[in-house]
Amino acid sequence: MDADTFAAALRSQRTELTEHHIYARLASRSSGSNAKVLSTIAADELRHHGFWKGMTKREIAPRRLVIWWYLLLARAFGLVFAIKLMERGEGHAQANYEQLKRLPGVPKMIIDERHHEAALAALLRDERLEYAGSIVLGLNDALVELTGVLAGLTLALSNATVVALAGFITGFAASLSMAASGYLSSKEEADQNRAKSPAKAAVYTGVTYLLTVLLLIAPYLLFHDLYVALAVTLALAVAIIAAYTFYISVAKERRFWPRFLEMAAISLLVAALSFGVGWLAKTVLGVQI
Repeated sequence: MDADTFAAALRSQRTELTEHHIYARLASRSSGSNAKVLSTIAADELRHHGFWKGMTKREIAPRRLVIWWYLLLARAFGLVFAIKLMERGEGHAQANYEQLKRLPGVPKMIIDERHHEAALAALLRDERLEYAGSIVLGLNDALVELTGVLAGLTLALSNATVVALAGFITGFAASLSMAASGYLSSKEEADQNRAKSPAKAAVYTGVTYLLTVLLLIAPYLLFHDLYVALAVTLALAVAIIAAYTFYISVAKERRFWPRFLEMAAISLLVAALSFGVGWLAKTVLGVQI
């Protein structure tokens, strides 16, 4: 075995051992079908590690920081997101395997890496994804409504704290309204023999809405200049849209840019129209607050 082949085999061995530890740790945190799926993947990764170890004759340590990172992502954003993001990052491993595919046994491992783990990962169940529709409902409505409200109030009013207070009251009331809407909508789905819990759907919708409201009004509490606060709020809105769109694009394997551009355009358009309404309220109607 030449030096390049040995180095590639050693990288593959470390990658397989690292992923074995990730899947094994995730399995220990899970239950039911998720635990079985993750344990199966962990066993496959350990078997692949053994294959490479037989070639390199080396004992190596896994990448501890990588293990910690994916366990953190799984805890924060769910199993499916962490695993599919890890699969996205396996391009280097695939390239490594391509370099070694002339070796006996490697072509089968390439097939395993491309298909077997993906098929197993597709069986995973993640509550956050099951209620993604409720989260989108709360997130999208909060972004559209609150950016519009805050943009309009920015020009109609002259005090950043007053704008924040008005935005919070509006947002809090709207979050309760959206939670009720989420409950009724999910109840209709439950009546059609779907598994979603109406109460959980209401919580996901309402909490997502309220958290988004708190993030959007924060700049008005931090900056005295209304227009600086509005600019930061709009930037936050775009960042929130980008973050959630990335989450969905990874977890549900959707295209990022069409969804992101659509949501961002709607939110910013509503903000621009509301800003114009605020200008009308202050100038044409003579509102002075």
